[in-house]
Amino acid sequence: MKIVGVDFTSTPRKAKPIVVAHGRRQGRRFRLDALEALTDFDAFERFLRRPGPWIGGFDFPFGLPRELLADLLWPRDWARLIAFCAALSRRELRGILDGYRATRPAGRKYAHRATDGPAGSSSPMKLVNPPVALMFHEGAPRLAAAGLQLPGLAAGDRRRVALEAYPGLLARAITRASYKNDARDKQTPARRAARRAIVAALEAGAPRLGLRLCCARPALRRRLIADASGDALDAVLCAIQAAWAVTQPDYGLPRRLPRGEGWIVSATLGTRHPDHD
Repeated sequence: MKIVGVDFTSTPRKAKPIVVAHGRRQGRRFRLDALEALTDFDAFERFLRRPGPWIGGFDFPFGLPRELLADLLWPRDWARLIAFCAALSRRELRGILDGYRATRPAGRKYAHRATDGPAGSSSPMKLVNPPVALMFHEGAPRLAAAGLQLPGLAAGDRRRVALEAYPGLLARAITRASYKNDARDKQTPARRAARRAIVAALEAGAPRLGLRLCCARPALRRRLIADASGDALDAVLCAIQAAWAVTQPDYGLPRRLPRGEGWIVSATLGTRHPDHD
């Protein structure tokens, strides 16, 4: 089974591509074979249609908070929700989310999904730092259009399986230190040291996931540490989450997902989360 991890961006370009980690699970190891840069959405769409079998961990929200859907009277069915959101322009989505946030009380400006708490992830409503709403808007419709299998959300090609991953969930189990930044003046020796520590910890065994990272070539390991943006390392963290999910019943997801929301793989670390309506 081929494993991929995808560090996504809502505006891919040569300077900030979508980064894909390619590898395989071998027993209790995840072997990293290659890192690939996709500089535009056409390349990303071609990647999604590559023949399986493969399973991927994708670093963007697959769904939106149930509270948001109810308040805005948006579809709760995932396929209908994705079609509805795909028909919105980026400007329209921004306007709707800004307007909705303005109606909410201080301290509760952002609605969250059930998975965001255990995963420690940002609300998919966020438009900046990080702009995960835009990542959802660009990413989820492309998964649907490619006909992938999205466990708990959409039936599709069972040889191409997409799971929502979140690199911060695994990275924080190793260190709380900042390990990445896109701004050159913030790409410090301390952040490089944090990346080195994360790589070393993954090689010793990913915390609570029980998988060891093995780089097929020394140059791959060096790149994980040298890439100050953290994109290469984040792609690997997503791949390790997907590699863990391969051997879990139902990929380690809850028996019933909150409708239209999705779930971050390994957010409950293999335990069953209470059922949701």
